[in-house]
Amino acid sequence: MKSAVVFAYHNVGVRSLKSLLALGLEIKLVVTHQDNPNENIWFESVRDVCAEYQIECITPDDPNTPEIEQKITVLAPDFLFSFYYRNMLQAPLLAAPRSGAFNLHGSLLPKYRGRVPINWAIIHGETETGVTLHQMNLKPDNGAIVDQQAVPILPDDTADEVFGKVVVAAEICLMRAIPQLVAGLATLTPQDLSQGAYFGGRKAEDGRIDWSHSVRQIHNLVRAVTRPYPGAFSDTPLGRLILWRTRVLTESGLAPQPCCMQLDEQQRLVIYTADGGLLQVLDGEIGGIKLDVANVARYLNGRIKL
Repeated sequence: MKSAVVFAYHNVGVRSLKSLLALGLEIKLVVTHQDNPNENIWFESVRDVCAEYQIECITPDDPNTPEIEQKITVLAPDFLFSFYYRNMLQAPLLAAPRSGAFNLHGSLLPKYRGRVPINWAIIHGETETGVTLHQMNLKPDNGAIVDQQAVPILPDDTADEVFGKVVVAAEICLMRAIPQLVAGLATLTPQDLSQGAYFGGRKAEDGRIDWSHSVRQIHNLVRAVTRPYPGAFSDTPLGRLILWRTRVLTESGLAPQPCCMQLDEQQRLVIYTADGGLLQVLDGEIGGIKLDVANVARYLNGRIKL
């Protein structure tokens, strides 16, 4: 039986750990994170899985310490895996496993290396993303590729919906790739880094809407940062506007005009965008008031300049 030490967090970490167990690997140790009290914890717990399967689990602030390096060296695992673990692992940890260290990244590398790749893929209007299992080295997400699994991004998919697809893609990828790694038959393909770029993390302020953007760009931002994220927003004289769900009705062709939100002839709440597009608001709020037909007509005078 081959063995592994696993660094894991989030839903991908949970399902990937369960995939390794289903494949019969001996999990000698799991390293995960303490949940941040300032973060919206909407995802499953790796620690709960470890408790269920009686696997030793530790939650260091920094895994790159002599104590943890020594602990993993003594365990002498065949593999080290990282599944949505947030810390970079340094050379002593990467050198500890006999058969290599591998990371599962939430994009089709070399595209969208770095942080929050699903959100970035949606913001950029991608129609496909997926997961990549790759060798780890000292630079993030640039090691040789073991396997990939793609999933579609539909025009109205939110980040949460795409993330659900990526979790399943992670299972499919691992169930196919791990037996090849265990048997020593995996093919490693170097990345052509010129075919992708590195992206950093995002913060709530990055959800601010730029009304000079096209209707499609605004829609992509909305679906990339909607719940469970803080949302796409704009500050107006009536308070903060947050768009949670939208739909593109018209890409272009309407007369360019200053951006505004109003009820149209069909009593739909719509936003006229700077490029002549038309965006329907399906879920939103302004100044704490829910954006629906009744509230817009009654309290917001039917038309809001943006």
